[in-house]
Amino acid sequence: MEHREPSEHGVTTPTVTFWGAAGDVTGSMHVLRVGRQDYLLDCGLHHGRSLEARLRNSRFPFHPQQIRAVLLSHAHIDHCGNLPTLVRQGFRGPIYCTPATADLLPIMLSDAARIQEEDAAFLNHARHFVEPLIEPLYTQRDVESTLKHIHPVPYERDMELGPYVRFRFLEAGHILGAAITHLVIHGPRREHHLVFSGDLGRHHLPLLRPTAPLPPADVLICESTYGDRCHPSFAETVERLYQVIRDTVQRGGKVLIPAFSLGRIQLIIHVLQAGLRQGSIPRIPVYVDSPLAQQVAEVYRRHTDCLAPEVAQAVRQGRGLLGGDGVQYVDDFQLSLRLASQPGSAIIIASSGMCDAGRIQHHLKQLIDDPRCSLVLVSYQAEGTLGRRLLEPRPTVTFQGRTWNKWIDIIHLDGFSAHADQKDFEAYLQPMIGKIHKIRLIHGERNQAEVLADRLRQMGFPDVEVPWPGDSVTID
Repeated sequence: MEHREPSEHGVTTPTVTFWGAAGDVTGSMHVLRVGRQDYLLDCGLHHGRSLEARLRNSRFPFHPQQIRAVLLSHAHIDHCGNLPTLVRQGFRGPIYCTPATADLLPIMLSDAARIQEEDAAFLNHARHFVEPLIEPLYTQRDVESTLKHIHPVPYERDMELGPYVRFRFLEAGHILGAAITHLVIHGPRREHHLVFSGDLGRHHLPLLRPTAPLPPADVLICESTYGDRCHPSFAETVERLYQVIRDTVQRGGKVLIPAFSLGRIQLIIHVLQAGLRQGSIPRIPVYVDSPLAQQVAEVYRRHTDCLAPEVAQAVRQGRGLLGGDGVQYVDDFQLSLRLASQPGSAIIIASSGMCDAGRIQHHLKQLIDDPRCSLVLVSYQAEGTLGRRLLEPRPTVTFQGRTWNKWIDIIHLDGFSAHADQKDFEAYLQPMIGKIHKIRLIHGERNQAEVLADRLRQMGFPDVEVPWPGDSVTID
């Protein structure tokens, strides 16, 4: 990797330094330096509840006061979730994002703050309130301070970022409001182009508008979450889900679907409603046990311009993602506790997608040892998470201080992913051979990113690397 320092004038050798999601899939965070000005690409929360994750999230490898502005790709917590810590530690600049992302941030960050406060309370209780007490990483007050820095910028609009830099957001097709960021840096002899992919969506997935073409660039910083594989077809995945539901109902069991409240739950609702309308699945209750997802659905109502035309029409009519059509949102916590013990079959969709937190855990406690039931994992399961442990070929799993028998039927369906796979990357990048000089692959476990790097070199991209934390690349 390159480690060249900028010149005194700066604009001739801008650099990007990779600090988060370099060799893994959480905590996206990269510093663009142009002259003496530093800009942050994403400020994500490193996933996990361990002490190591807490330390990583509370300590930045730079001083937050030196960051002039933040460019935010989208509202998933691994991309935006550490913004309140950045503000708490002295950042005072603007945070640029798309309008839909701006509307999602109050929901997502408030929920993250609640989790931080609950985690601190849990740790203090476990330590018998020994001084000094553990403080939350950030609080609701920090979130309120952060939201004052949000500056929405519509897609396709040029925006001045600093003395030598302008940018525009392009549709990423990943979740509502997700953006590819195209930056233009003015040098003394020519312009330098940097493209930050954020998370790229898949071809032909329903709900959202398609991913925009990637622009030519001196440097492309590209995600690689599924760079080593191809997803099963979406149609096959949907049919597999329907079959699991039919089999589970025939046994008299319930179907648990852990899913992230932003993006994945909306896709699963869309698929289940289609199945109910077509008669592909039995007419059993479908519960969305996530108050957060209900709030997110309201943001979809306000941003139908980001949706596929037929989905936008349904949302404008008050159907689909906002409830009805066989789907009931569950807000009341006492009702949530009773769902798994109610008689008869049902489908329960609950967060979180990796089973590490949220209402899915109390459903698991009641049903994990019931062989009539099914657990359908529809999201990526990162290393160290409960979801990943559930997939391991072991008869038991430990969580919430107890070891449980894994008698529930566990199915992992990769085909619902909103991340591009290897074929998608090839389709997006093939037209750019000769037009992109350097590619740096981030947001993927290292072995996955290395497989994609080899494939891109074979396609004809001469300079493709997977950075380590602290590595830099020059934009020249």
